[in-house]
Amino acid sequence: MGLLSWIIVGLLAGLLGQAIAGGGERAGCLVTVLLGIVGAFVGGFVMSLLGFGTVDGLNLWSILVATLGAVIVIAIARAFR
Repeated sequence: MGLLSWIIVGLLAGLLGQAIAGGGERAGCLVTVLLGIVGAFVGGFVMSLLGFGTVDGLNLWSILVATLGAVIVIAIARAFR
């Protein structure tokens, strides 16, 4: 996946992850993209361990996996606060 694809998937996953996780935090665009990209790595790792595949392109499955990862990252970050 190219850099632009990671940024697009990261932005979509970050926005969806924040919407699903809820909360009153307002993060900037850069934080949202970074959250989504980290979420894509986490989601891809978790799903590959479970045997479901990874984040491998700009498609619906990758966005769903990255969103799952973003929700996990948000939950971990909230647990440390």
